[in-house]
Amino acid sequence: MNDEAHWKEKLTPEQYRVLREKGTERPFTGDLLYSKDKGNFTCAACGNTLFSSDTKFDSGTGWPSFEDALPGAVEFHHDDSHGMIRTEVTCAKCGSHLGHVFDDGPGETGKRYCINSVCLKMDKK
Repeated sequence: MNDEAHWKEKLTPEQYRVLREKGTERPFTGDLLYSKDKGNFTCAACGNTLFSSDTKFDSGTGWPSFEDALPGAVEFHHDDSHGMIRTEVTCAKCGSHLGHVFDDGPGETGKRYCINSVCLKMDKK
């Protein structure tokens, strides 16, 4: 039962706005932005494991950033909303909006997964 009524009941209003309505949290406000904890970041909606803390870095953009997602954890979609052309990142398990990925990241992948903190939960090691 993953209809919108289910998500409205399960998620906070802010989580619902971002995860299910493709919103964005204000920069520099997320609880996990400065997290240095070791472990995995999971989808706040369904619990799918998305990112390892080993790939997290400080991009200075105001949202948690990652060099790569775990294999098969996310899906990509063309997004031309708000007058920009971007690549949206969604959870591969429940389809919830997480953020966007850009080609300006450090490291081997050259990617910067810019993810809303409200979309994530931390599963500490």
